[in-house]
Amino acid sequence: MKKNDVFSLRAENLGADMEGVCRQDGMAVFVPGLLPGEQASVRIVKAEKRFAFGRMESPPAAPSSDRREPDCPAYPRCGGCSCRHMTYEATLEAKRRQVQDCFERIGGIHAEIPLPLGMEAPFAYRNKTALPVGGTAEDPVFGFYAPRSHSIVPAAACPNAMPPAGKIAAAFSDWMKRFRIEPYREEEHRGTVRHLVVRVNRKGEAMVTAAVNASSLPHTAELKQALQPLNVVSLYLNENRERTNVILSGRFHLIYGKETLQDELCGLLFELSPASFFQVNPVQTEKLYGTALAFADLKETDRLCDVYCGAGTITLMMAQRCAHAVGIEIVPSAVENARKNALRNGISNAEFHAGKAEELLPDMVRGGMRPDVIVVDPPRKGLEAAVIDAIADACPDRLVYVSCNPATLARDAALLKEKGYLVRKVQPVDMFCWTSGIETAALFTRN
Repeated sequence: MKKNDVFSLRAENLGADMEGVCRQDGMAVFVPGLLPGEQASVRIVKAEKRFAFGRMESPPAAPSSDRREPDCPAYPRCGGCSCRHMTYEATLEAKRRQVQDCFERIGGIHAEIPLPLGMEAPFAYRNKTALPVGGTAEDPVFGFYAPRSHSIVPAAACPNAMPPAGKIAAAFSDWMKRFRIEPYREEEHRGTVRHLVVRVNRKGEAMVTAAVNASSLPHTAELKQALQPLNVVSLYLNENRERTNVILSGRFHLIYGKETLQDELCGLLFELSPASFFQVNPVQTEKLYGTALAFADLKETDRLCDVYCGAGTITLMMAQRCAHAVGIEIVPSAVENARKNALRNGISNAEFHAGKAEELLPDMVRGGMRPDVIVVDPPRKGLEAAVIDAIADACPDRLVYVSCNPATLARDAALLKEKGYLVRKVQPVDMFCWTSGIETAALFTRN
């Protein structure tokens, strides 16, 4: 098999990125957009020794009942979504199978995986949208990078973005045209506006950050006049003059409005700065954290340790149900935010420590910490071996694992089984609708 070969292929199932998985001469061929049971003419675009990637040359001859017409003109070119060609119910079933397959294939564990908790209306759910800016001063382009490139696909009115993000991007674009503000040109490291970042709270108030290749912007009075009617309560300039792919630097200048944006999650209030981390789908985050809380089954006398706690959302939510809670987080600024969030919400039985989980948790366990419940919400790479060892040494009654990567969750489930902790419950949650991403909460107890 080689590049540009054309075959008639039939998809057997879906891969981790929602692409159709076909077979040709015993080799797996991954074909984006092809659904299980569908057959189409496929051109090979890349061939490796053990697998290949293909592109549909024409629509499938007999479309699956799971197929629908995509509702976004930028799909699939922009790369932000991977399954807008599927019904929402089909995406949930595909994600359920993905989690189950990971547990069985990687972890060697048979677990009954329920359908992910989905959204009643899976649209306009992202409270933060970062749009790269390109084009020209006469015709600026706001959108997203095409997959594996820095070519901007126009998509300012993203159906996943909370309003008024689309109207804010349009107003900003009009302002750039009016005053001939140059978009940034990456190849030449010239031009001004690099990215527009819009954060929206549940009241519809917006914080806008313009990442620019400059220390100031002209005509900010006119920009303020254009944005204020759209409920933009805060406008920041982020000075990013480096040759880098990083969207935001550490240099923020408030142009007008409030220094922070207040939002609510799980009954708690949070003050968000332009650099603050906050879950992007508040409706589904509450379902995920509510599931984690139910799995923890906290009692008033319980002691809790939350590892990889971020700004303390899970820690503070659970601290209201137990005697004492400890949060561990590697990012010092997030720990400081967590402490402020505890004060803001009148929670006095939570403490936070900055440090690497694989170093800090073992030290605290050696020092005598014995929580009844441990919660972990690690990055995609999963748990470090030292963290798993420390969990076993701490010997909690219950371990709640919140995961953004079912593959590493399954791997860690097998390692925890060796330490005497078995999977009792699993519940996926569809946090990132129309993408291949899936969040999962799992409960482990001692055997």
